[in-house]
Amino acid sequence: MENSFSSMNKGERVGILVGGGPAPGINGVIRAITIEAVNTGLKVVGILDGFRWLARGDNSRIVNLDISTVSRIHFTGGSILRTSRINPTATQEMMDNTVRALRNLEVDYLITIGGDDTAYSAMSVDQASGDSIHVAHVPKTIDNDLPLPGRASTFGYQTARHVGVGLVHNIMTDAQTTSRWYFVIAMGRKAGHLALGISRAASATLALVPEEFRGEKVPLRHIADILEGAIIKRRSMGKDYGTAVLAEGLTEVIDPEDLQSLAGVERDDHGHIRYSEIPFGRIIANEVRGRLKARGIDIVIVKKNIGYELRCADPIPYDCEYTQDLGYAAMSYLEHGKTGAMISLQGGQVIPVPLKEMIDPDTGRTQIRLVNVDSDSFRVARKYMIRLDQEDFLDQKQLLKLARAGHMVPDEFLETFGYLAQPY
Repeated sequence: MENSFSSMNKGERVGILVGGGPAPGINGVIRAITIEAVNTGLKVVGILDGFRWLARGDNSRIVNLDISTVSRIHFTGGSILRTSRINPTATQEMMDNTVRALRNLEVDYLITIGGDDTAYSAMSVDQASGDSIHVAHVPKTIDNDLPLPGRASTFGYQTARHVGVGLVHNIMTDAQTTSRWYFVIAMGRKAGHLALGISRAASATLALVPEEFRGEKVPLRHIADILEGAIIKRRSMGKDYGTAVLAEGLTEVIDPEDLQSLAGVERDDHGHIRYSEIPFGRIIANEVRGRLKARGIDIVIVKKNIGYELRCADPIPYDCEYTQDLGYAAMSYLEHGKTGAMISLQGGQVIPVPLKEMIDPDTGRTQIRLVNVDSDSFRVARKYMIRLDQEDFLDQKQLLKLARAGHMVPDEFLETFGYLAQPY
């Protein structure tokens, strides 16, 4: 990208803030933005705690950034500016406060770092401020669910997957050593990219993601049947252990009537259920364990949530390099007098995506990129999982073997699990 700074004046100020959950690489973006801005003659201010204080009209929670402050922070996890999930679009007053606070800070250019909710807030600030504040957004989420061109990863995802694979590898070894099953719940509010990515790379026994159900609500029994069927299939192979990686977003596809007891679960400032408040792992583990025990099969099933261990990990080299490109590209985009876009990279090229194009016309919110369960990649992933499939029910010898492993007769096994052989 050419260096042309004619649209900027010396002494103008760049503001940086971070919204949403942490992701490895945030500090790398902050570093790259700061270095490029300072080298261009601009001042840089870091805004603490996302939109939390701005939405109250408070412009005092800031830190001045320079090259000496940020030169080595790209190796570290977390965020030197911290973060929050405060939604400045919740009320008109909060949005007015935010824009006024930014103007009082004399911020000419705002770069937000965050996921889909922060992207929506960035677009709203861009619109509400008119031409007074130019805005760019750098996409960040370990969920990997933002619609980037070419299905490029969001920064932080690759590090989170890397760390998650190490955790699941250790869990798989423990499962084999102690002859038990683990149900590992991986973060992913809407999409199953992280759960599937960890499972595939670690060669876990199976993964289960919400996209498999194609937007339909299913009874809790359906989820339990898939997992119980996998356990029985492993038993038929002489193995009483395994590891299933489940996306936390499965909670959203379960029939609400099955989750009535969870109706009081807390929601965040954007209206999303706090999945960490739902004991999904315990619920599904107890359900499957109870079924097996009723048939005389005593298997230890341990639930394990992973996510917080991944979000603030030190970034791997991939994300250190990736975030430098993104931070520079965001600053360069604004230097050229542009505004209102999410910054992405594809094939080494910067591709700004207008924030307006990210909005789903049906919901009015930022679009989400889901796992493509019709892709060749997902079909390969499914081939390497231990799950009941059509061949298990067509081969009578295999059906008998499975029924015996489940302490059932073939007709009972077919009646209970046969529907799983059909694509949902």
